[in-house]
Amino acid sequence: IFTTQNKGFGFSSGLGTGTTTGTSGFGTGLGTSGLGGFGGFNIQQTQPGLFGQQAQQPGQAQPTQLFQQVTALSAPTLLGDERDAILAKWNQLQAYWGTGKGYYSNNNPPVEFTQENPFCRFKAVGYSCVPVTKDEDGLVVLVLNKKEADVRAQQQQLVESIHKILGNNQTLAVNVDGVKPLPNDQTEVIIYLVERSLNGTSKRIPATTLFSYLEQANIKAQLTQIGVVMSATRTELSPAQLKQLLQNAPAGVDPIIWEQAKVDNPEPDRLIPVPMVGFKELLHRLQIQEQMTKQHQTRVDIISNDISELQKNQATTVAKIVQYKRKLMDLSHRVLQVLIKQEIQRKSGYAIQVDEEHLRVQLDTIQSELNAPTQFKGRLNELMSQIRMQNHFGAVRSEERYSVDADLLREIKQHLKQQQEGISRLISVIKDDLEDIKLIEHGLSDGGHMRGGILS
Repeated sequence: IFTTQNKGFGFSSGLGTGTTTGTSGFGTGLGTSGLGGFGGFNIQQTQPGLFGQQAQQPGQAQPTQLFQQVTALSAPTLLGDERDAILAKWNQLQAYWGTGKGYYSNNNPPVEFTQENPFCRFKAVGYSCVPVTKDEDGLVVLVLNKKEADVRAQQQQLVESIHKILGNNQTLAVNVDGVKPLPNDQTEVIIYLVERSLNGTSKRIPATTLFSYLEQANIKAQLTQIGVVMSATRTELSPAQLKQLLQNAPAGVDPIIWEQAKVDNPEPDRLIPVPMVGFKELLHRLQIQEQMTKQHQTRVDIISNDISELQKNQATTVAKIVQYKRKLMDLSHRVLQVLIKQEIQRKSGYAIQVDEEHLRVQLDTIQSELNAPTQFKGRLNELMSQIRMQNHFGAVRSEERYSVDADLLREIKQHLKQQQEGISRLISVIKDDLEDIKLIEHGLSDGGHMRGGILS
């Protein structure tokens, strides 16, 4: 009989994390002899009194099987000498790691050690979310041995195949509620069935009814042909079911560990303790957690891209609002000019009224204030001159082309056109003067010849 304290196996409690939160101690020392403890709690246990207690506790193995396991671990009688003590230690080691056969008697077959046996050390308790969907929602989970991309590409064919398996009933419609990737290139597809009556109303088939139909042997075989490896309902637990689940410890889990796991539950309203037996289950939960982390990161990236797009749209909207404000001010000035002209025409021939005289005095006062050298107009002219100088120097430094306002360019074109017209007229006047000079010279030359003839 051995009495010792459990040593740590080398795994922290964080190794038991699943998709939600941590676990209560995964594994204990391989070299110890405490046959019922779990790491993280350091429980001291002795033989044989503990074995008698465990045989009576709910949720454990059958008494006969447990008695065989205890006999193989503590008092085997296979050889009848001191080698039985070595065999007992070997059986203890097999029970710790949860595999192998324990020989203990020549008259009885060996006991099979599995990871579900109460002495296996590779166990922990994690937490999973409690389902919140009701049976009336009709959600049934199908796990397909296909990649998510392939399932999404062939989603319509999958729906048609399931509808065909359900009997091609025209009053039933198969709908897909969601598609989610799983580890090991598997995909989770959530479906529900809608039944339409002849009067036009429709209702969902309860999840338990649909699941019971899919679990029939012939139907399950047809689902296997299209890649379905597992099906399950996604329904909430009733208070009675939840109470029964929490009261009885699962097979192979020590009730003390189970009670401690319930105490350590961070959110009892949302989470329930779930046993994890063996490294495969631990790896599975770790893969699920990594998969969920990738999905969350993908969703965060999508949200980040949406935020960037919204920021761009906001900047564009702000620019448009400023543009529309300027346009509104311009249109307001134009409307004011139209109203002024209309008012002038309407009151043409009437004497100036008293309110109009007051308004004219106020406008003159405002105009004089604006035209004052130290007031707004003078400062505005000074700022305009400085801006023009800065633009001029900046254009010279950067050797860029001048940017001329459209109105100023029109004035320059008009001025150059007038200059060109003046030059053209000057040229025509000069040409006329040259013609007159030629006529005068010609007349003078003809007069000289005539005088010479007369004199001769």
